[in-house]
Amino acid sequence: MSNYSGQCLCGAVRYDIRGPISDMHACHCGQCRRQSGHFVVGGNAARADFSLTESRGLKWYRSSEWARRGFCAECGSALFWDDGGDNIGINAGSLDQPTGLALESHIFVDDKADYYDIADSLPKYAGPDRPLEAE
Repeated sequence: MSNYSGQCLCGAVRYDIRGPISDMHACHCGQCRRQSGHFVVGGNAARADFSLTESRGLKWYRSSEWARRGFCAECGSALFWDDGGDNIGINAGSLDQPTGLALESHIFVDDKADYYDIADSLPKYAGPDRPLEAE
């Protein structure tokens, strides 16, 4: 069983995960860019494996009809993505190191900003799971 911990920049939000984190992906959607200032790398953890150990700074913002984003209201760190399902999205930058995790794919590549290129050979998806057409 994997164990992970993480927190925001100031420590007003801390969490533990008592299980695996999967689906490490770089999300290039406009919402992730605007929230973080660039693309976000994140993964999914089972909600049952996730627990908050400090939540005094945690605030949620409903960013769409189907999801909300968790952040620290004290330092501004972007932490979580939650669609109410069995998993919760964890922003990889908030995890304590070392994680042993690896980036597996890029999602929402069709929405990426124009100031950078994606130059690696990882799978790239137009949306959350629709492969880009071969060029």
